[in-house]
Amino acid sequence: MSGVPDLQIKLLSAAPDTRAQLAAMLVETVAQGGSVGFMHPLTPEDAATFWDGAQAAAERGERIILGGWNGPQLIGTVTLILNTPPNQPHRAEIAKMMTRPEWRGQGVATALLGRAEALAVEHGRTLLVLDTASDEGTAGLYESAGYSFAGELPGYALKPHGGLTGTWLYWKRVGGAAQG
Repeated sequence: MSGVPDLQIKLLSAAPDTRAQLAAMLVETVAQGGSVGFMHPLTPEDAATFWDGAQAAAERGERIILGGWNGPQLIGTVTLILNTPPNQPHRAEIAKMMTRPEWRGQGVATALLGRAEALAVEHGRTLLVLDTASDEGTAGLYESAGYSFAGELPGYALKPHGGLTGTWLYWKRVGGAAQG
């Protein structure tokens, strides 16, 4: 259960205020060393451009972008990537999981992850995959949510402030496949 009394999980729109809050969250995450695919310093303009592309992909049905809101403030986000190769229509990927630092540890990410999993099932997906940095990643969150560790790829990506980090790969069966 979330420790945020007014937490609402919603599909994110391309509204200018939402775009600005997403960009600010991405810049903040990268500045604090979050390994979400970008290098520090990340400009607000580059972050906004990323979210413009992500939102366009969402409008095409290739992904779902969720936001965790406390009133008018966006305090967390996660993306469910549905655009998979033709031989993987049963699979989706969890990506861009971010929670504003002052809201971490209060159940925001857990609530976002749960909603993403439910949407995956609604879209006929039975297997979820994700990766997280082995240095300072969020492995504990995923393991407590029932994800299984599949292995590590050493030296997989650059950390936002430089140097290599490995990535840990996780998977989880959802929906009817969760029992089988």
